This record gives sequence, C-alpha cells and structure tokens, in this order.
Amino acid sequence: MAPGDDKSETSDADLAETSDDDLLEPSGRAVSEPAETAGPKSPWRAPILLAIGIVIADQLTKHWAVNRLADGSEIAVFWTLQWNLAFNSGMAFSRGQGLGPVIAVVATVVIVWLLVSLRTSGGKLNTFGIGCVIGGAAGNLIDRAFRQEAWLRGAVVDFIDFQWFPIFNIADIAINVGAAALILNAVLTGRRVGHHSSGGGAV
Repeated sequence: MAPGDDKSETSDADLAETSDDDLLEPSGRAVSEPAETAGPKSPWRAPILLAIGIVIADQLTKHWAVNRLADGSEIAVFWTLQWNLAFNSGMAFSRGQGLGPVIAVVATVVIVWLLVSLRTSGGKLNTFGIGCVIGGAAGNLIDRAFRQEAWLRGAVVDFIDFQWFPIFNIADIAINVGAAALILNAVLTGRRVGHHSSGGGAV
C-alpha cells in the first residue's frame, strides 16, 4: 500500500473520532442530552399559587366586612354598589339555602378532582380557570367549616351588594370567572381539534 494511502486513512479516522468527541461533554454524555432529558415545569405551581392568592384576598375582605359592618351599617361605593354584610348558608349568590353540608361535600370533591386534573391540564387558560375555581371553592369552604360551631354548617360571608343582584364575595367571583375560563378553553380546544381534523382529511 502506498504511503499516501496510509495518511489518507489515518486522517479520515481522526476526523471521525474528532466529530464524535465534539458531540460529547467531558463526562461522556451527549451535549444535547440535558435539553432532551430535562423534565417539564410542574403543572401545579401556577394554579396553586393563584388559588392561594384568591383564598387570602377572600378571607381578608370577609374579615374586614365582619368587623366593619357587624353593626348593620352599609357603605355606599358608587352607583348602586355598596358594602352590606350578609351570611349565606346556601350556594353562591344566596341559592340553595340550608344545603350547607351538602354543598361543602360537593365543593371538597370538586377541589380534589381539579387538583388531580392538574396532572394533565393543558394551556394557560385552562390552568387559570382551575386555579380560580379551586381558590373560590376553598375560600367559601373555609367559611362553612370554621365560622360556626357545627362542622360544615357555617354560613358564607357575603358583602358585595349591587342591591339589584344577590350579595356575593370574592370567592364567588373567582368561581364564576374560573368556570367561564374553563368553558371558553373547552370551546377553543374543540374548535382547534375540529380544524385539525378537517385539515388532515384534505388531499
């Protein structure tokens, strides 16, 4: 074999080894491996933090209302809006009076179910909705559990009064906003799936 052929083979081998080594870190792992093996961010963090924030805001405003409006006074804010203390043993917006224990159990089941669903929840809108519903349900559940001597028979504190609409609180707002976000997310997701399905069938 000619000397020139030996040099050519050696150069090709060195080039192959160098190319392989360039793709490896000193530890011997591929450079791209950390990006591939890095796990996704926890789906729990954002909705749980949102829920905690809602519970804190809800309980602080209820505490203020109980202490400030306990004498039956009303505070005018603007238009027909006023702060007016009321206690609700039913559902949101004063519905289902006397069903406190049943509502409390249902709220607990909903919270647990939403927490479990966080494992597979997708999209910011869905995450926002879940966080709002959990926070609102937990805020009212705290009232039912701790504002009376009997367990789960407490009344929810309401104080936001438009005078032409049932009195409500921050937790009620969060529940309804969260439910609207979840419904909107379901509609948008359905449209995207339908669009992809129709597009996939086109030739």
